[in-house]
Amino acid sequence: MARRTTSSSTGTSPSPRNRTPQPLPRRRRTFGDFVKALGAFVALLVLLVGVPGALAVSVGWPLPHGAPRMDWLQREISVSTFINALTVIVWFAWAQFTACVLVEVKAALSGVGMPGRVPGAGPSQLLARQLVAALLLVGAAAASFTPGLSQLGQSLEGNQHGSVAAAQQTPGLFAQQQEQAASSAAALAEQAADAADAAAHADGAGATEHGATKYYRIQPPEGRHHDSLWEVAQRHLGDGRRYKEIYQLNKDRTQPDGSKLSEASLIRPGWILEMPGDAHGGELVEMPDAAPEVSQQVQQQIHDYAKTGDQQRGGVAGRQNEQGDRDTAHIHVPRQRPAGEQEAGGRERHEPAAAEAARASQGAEDGGFTFGLPEALVGAPLLAAGLLGALGRRRRQALWQSALGAVGGRRGMEPPVPTGSAADAQDALLVGADPEGVRLLDLSLRGLATALAAESRPLPTVYAAWLGGNGDLHLQLAQPAGKPPTPWQLGQDQTFWMLARADAEQYEEVDTAAPYPGLVSLGTMDDSRLLLNLEAVPGIVSLSGSAADRAGVFASVAAELATNGWSDRMTITLVGFGEDLTPLAPSRLRHLDDVEALVEAMEAETRQRRGALGAAGHDSVLTGRTGPAQHTRWAPHLVLLATEPSAEDAVTLAELAADAGRLGIGYLVGTESGDLPGAAWEMEITGEGKLLAPLLGLELDAQLLPVAQQRAVVELFVEADPERDPDGPTTTPPFLVDISEQGRPAVYARLVGSYEIIGLEAPDGERSPLLHEALALLLLHREGVHPRVLSAALWPRGVTEDVRDALVERLRGWLGADPDGTPRLGTDEAGRLTLAKSVVSDLDVLRSLYHEATQGKGVDSRVVRGRLLTDALVLVRGPLLADRPQGRYGWLTHEIIDAQLPLLVADIGLALSAFHLEKDRAEKAIEALNASMNSAPRDERLWNELLRATHATGDIDRLKRLAADLVTRSGARGLPPRTEALLDELLPAWRTDGAAVG
Repeated sequence: MARRTTSSSTGTSPSPRNRTPQPLPRRRRTFGDFVKALGAFVALLVLLVGVPGALAVSVGWPLPHGAPRMDWLQREISVSTFINALTVIVWFAWAQFTACVLVEVKAALSGVGMPGRVPGAGPSQLLARQLVAALLLVGAAAASFTPGLSQLGQSLEGNQHGSVAAAQQTPGLFAQQQEQAASSAAALAEQAADAADAAAHADGAGATEHGATKYYRIQPPEGRHHDSLWEVAQRHLGDGRRYKEIYQLNKDRTQPDGSKLSEASLIRPGWILEMPGDAHGGELVEMPDAAPEVSQQVQQQIHDYAKTGDQQRGGVAGRQNEQGDRDTAHIHVPRQRPAGEQEAGGRERHEPAAAEAARASQGAEDGGFTFGLPEALVGAPLLAAGLLGALGRRRRQALWQSALGAVGGRRGMEPPVPTGSAADAQDALLVGADPEGVRLLDLSLRGLATALAAESRPLPTVYAAWLGGNGDLHLQLAQPAGKPPTPWQLGQDQTFWMLARADAEQYEEVDTAAPYPGLVSLGTMDDSRLLLNLEAVPGIVSLSGSAADRAGVFASVAAELATNGWSDRMTITLVGFGEDLTPLAPSRLRHLDDVEALVEAMEAETRQRRGALGAAGHDSVLTGRTGPAQHTRWAPHLVLLATEPSAEDAVTLAELAADAGRLGIGYLVGTESGDLPGAAWEMEITGEGKLLAPLLGLELDAQLLPVAQQRAVVELFVEADPERDPDGPTTTPPFLVDISEQGRPAVYARLVGSYEIIGLEAPDGERSPLLHEALALLLLHREGVHPRVLSAALWPRGVTEDVRDALVERLRGWLGADPDGTPRLGTDEAGRLTLAKSVVSDLDVLRSLYHEATQGKGVDSRVVRGRLLTDALVLVRGPLLADRPQGRYGWLTHEIIDAQLPLLVADIGLALSAFHLEKDRAEKAIEALNASMNSAPRDERLWNELLRATHATGDIDRLKRLAADLVTRSGARGLPPRTEALLDELLPAWRTDGAAVG
């Protein structure tokens, strides 16, 4: 069970597992800095004062002194008129530049937030920023300077690392209350904290007596590294997680500059902080006997600040006693609604599928085999559902391409049966997949986007989503966004929007773009699954840990992003990890060779997206995603870089990522040391499979895709590739039956059409539906079915192991045994349940008849071929399991039999039509084709062959009516190219003939 990260109120606790910033060399002001500051001052003086003064003296008032008349427009443009027009333009430019200077100075002096953007003042604002930065570089005001100074182009020295401006000022992930939002933002600032002071003074003074009142003065930053409460607690309390004690001691107390500490992330240089009694370190000031090196001014500030406190209440200890345990965790998993009572009616006792999977994975054995499957896939329901859906689409595509490209027997009619690790991976996907959860997540997100658009409200920035164990969906917003649209509700605070599963089930499909396609599963915590929105991160997400463990996280993230069901278009760029995952989604995934190629590509795309957003008038991709061009623009681009970049490349990526959240670009970057410039959120993967983010208060059971499972999954997709081995031999059905009179089966099931079983007595009414469904699953998988796959198919929400085993025994008893005593339900060496050859379905017979007619005895005997094809077509009574009860057989969504059966029926009809046309029996051929169309009405091959057979009758009017029917059926899409070419050959006037068109 995942646990929450807690803070300690007394003593010291182990430091968090993420990196601790290393001391940085303090940069001394040089003569060049003073020269640069002087030059900036002169430039600002000239631009702000000299320009308007020169205009006023040399030109004067440039505008007309009275209202212009109509004849004024007809006058010639004189030199004075031209100069006056230019003067007006210069005055506007001066006003814009002055506004830029004011905005930059305000942001620089406040040290809070990013500078505001002056409309249309890109170059002017950059110039103002550089001049203001150079001017304040040598002054005390530079202590609170904004991260925007990264534009100055100064070189990094020593171990100084750049960070992301937006990351330093943006509230952290999973803000639940104002205090929690602030704590996460403090975590972002921690990575850029000024550790130089800790190195300079940590050993300078001995420990002070516990219980004394101590104070700390916030230190100015070094470059882009700012002090933070977390760093102060780390240095002086031994545990950064105790920063909340400092926050509670100083919250809402007036600081020397007149402001107050209201958010833990927003602290300013020069502020005074009262510290807990056990704080230690040379930077602290103990009152009333202040350290001699502290100036008289600072002593007076501390005296004044002390008067605002409440020291008689026992300091932080007393406050913590009042709070109890309510504030020990950085964040909380969203509160879940009480679980509903179990349904009545005598059903078996159900459990969550994850619990059943955990028990089965412990190695329960039966007859020498294990029920264990790759747990990495079993425990990833959204990833498994996405992979299964993509694999099914790939296999269907292979079937259709094979059908359209081959003649006679279909090469791809039977997809290859996985074996070995690939078979285990497929079974694990079948056990773990939650397609209904994916469907509801997609409907919920798109429904939310539609409702907000109807109210003319923008999409809120979502940092993450939590899927509760009861199916409820919780969205965590970057900041409060008001009341959510119905049926969404406010969660435990203003930054949570919650949708109950029952309400999600009421949503219908809508034609809108996916609002949050960058959501991807990271793991579970307290029975809730966390999905991080990678494209909304205000900077880089760094991942530390061993290379193998990091690769498992990267592969899982890449595979889910490539195949998930809640996104539309996207680009996923992979650099430096794993097997080639491209077969999972060739249209989404791309591999780059190295970081240099990545930087070059992302620099170009970042420029392009900034320009496109500006031209469209959008603030971010979220506003563009709900506009008129929602289906053609603003697809996310997610970068997964597993290898640690060089220092230079890391700084470049940090600068690119500073504005990435607005542009729909996300970065997940691996690091060996855990120290990465520009990392807004830092995570660590451990060898025990824990994903840690101490600054965010997270400890997840990580979702991984280890190398072995990664290779097995890729093998499944490679085997299903429609372009693979196009000239290979025709495949043989996995199970052929004896179609002679002597081969009459003991048990015969009709699946094509209504479900009927011949040769067995009907089971008791209560167990009958489950037994029938289990038998149908086994009949469609003659290669065998893993017991866990069987239980997952029959009980999608999970079931206890004893209930599953009891059903298997009932099924074995119902099927009975062959005359030699062999049970008709057996188990193979791999532990999979298999049926004896004496248990047959009409689908088995259908496949066997067609195979024998086209590749067996029918090849050499025309009479045998006609009889076998006719017998096969007679077996087709309708769609597969036509009368199956509603709410059951949900596992059929994972199968491709719904694509295989129509193709097989069409192949039989085509073969029988060709058989009759050889003897000029066109009417018989038409009859066979019409019978096949009942099961495959959209098969282009059948319609083309029907045109040829109708043309063979010589009835031109009948051919025209058929052509007209085809044109009507095709609608706005038009006829396929092959059909058009055939009509041009058989009926040249079909395009202009009124009958054909009508």
